Amino acid sequence: MLGTYFYHEILRKTVVAFGTLFNDVHIQKENKSGATISDLKVPLAYGPRSKFLAKLEQQQDLNKPTAISLPRMSFEMSSLSYDGSRKTSVTKTFKAVDGGGNVKKVFLPVPYNVGFQLNIMTKLNDDALQIVEQILPFFQPSFNITIDLIDSIGEKRDIPIVLENISFTDEYEGDFSTRRVLTYTLNFVAKTYLFGPIAESTDGLIRKVQVDYYADTDIQTAKREVRYTAVPDPIDAEPGDDFGFSETFTDFSDGKVYSPTRREDV
Repeated sequence: MLGTYFYHEILRKTVVAFGTLFNDVHIQKENKSGATISDLKVPLAYGPRSKFLAKLEQQQDLNKPTAISLPRMSFEMSSLSYDGSRKTSVTKTFKAVDGGGNVKKVFLPVPYNVGFQLNIMTKLNDDALQIVEQILPFFQPSFNITIDLIDSIGEKRDIPIVLENISFTDEYEGDFSTRRVLTYTLNFVAKTYLFGPIAESTDGLIRKVQVDYYADTDIQTAKREVRYTAVPDPIDAEPGDDFGFSETFTDFSDGKVYSPTRREDV
């Protein structure tokens, strides 16, 4: 069972999607008349906050011709945990059609929470406030992003990104020659799903759906009222074809069978 190689790149896609949310944040400077005199796109990189702070500490001389620039942002994946509140049946599978028209089946995904930490590092508090104010209104406390989890079967899901908490630190210590760093830390959780290996389906396509409606919850004694049936039109349509559905409603309530049929294109 274990040892079958598969790699859907779901965690990697989740990390990339999270970083994409913050890759176009700007800060602006204005003169006394209110006119914009500069517009700076805040750099974003993957890595822990300690890495960038250590680099700043090694470049404390403000007169050096080159130094790490502020403001900047960094993010990293900080945790990975199972989410039992979103658990589904471990034995159920669903089917999908890949790009070649082949029917595939895969077990229902396993819910996992991916923790992220976003660090905003600035020299001026106004710069930090500009950045934070461009981020917080979108999280109430979650923001949904659509991720193509498995390309081969077109499995896309909306993944909530939840803002859990915010903290603030001032790393300034020392004299006026020491570089000051204000850091806002935002902790997020991405509620994603992990899929197992994809297998070939030998059961074929579902070509008929039938639903019976009863007037009572006890189907052992209740009389059947209405039967709904749907089949593809034409019946031999393949997944890549242009087809519709024929729907049939059969009414049993008055002892007569009435089956109006209609076709709805997809």
